[in-house]
Order: sequence, then structure tokens, then C-alpha cells
Amino acid sequence: MFTEKKLVIHIHELIQKHNMSLRELSRQADIDIARLSELASGKRQRINVEYIVRIAEALNITDIREILTIEDK
Repeated sequence: MFTEKKLVIHIHELIQKHNMSLRELSRQADIDIARLSELASGKRQRINVEYIVRIAEALNITDIREILTIEDK
């Protein structure tokens, strides 16, 4: 049986873990704060892979599973 899935970006968890604000992550990752906010809230339907790479670099993350997971809708 098919279960619908969604891609979840864990930005809020990451900024808490790394003790920084969304604005600071925006600055370090060179991503517009509005785009980052949309990603964090799940309002953005399309995800730019470059954003994920920039977030990973800014937070020194090597395992993409820290940033993204696939979950049931």
C-alpha cells in the first residue's frame, strides 16, 4: 500500500542545536532570510539543492540526514 511522504527540512532544530538564529544561519549560508524562513516553515514547495549544500557548509554538517528526512504526510 502506498503512503504519501513529504520531505522535511529541520532548520529550527539545527539552529537550536548550533545555538544560532535564523538570521545568523541566513548570513553564514548566504541564503535570503525570507527563503530560509519559507524552508523552515515548510511553505516552500521546491527546494534548491544549493541551499542544502550551503546550510551543510555553514553548520559543518557532512550527513544530509541531519538536515533532511522523509516522513509520512
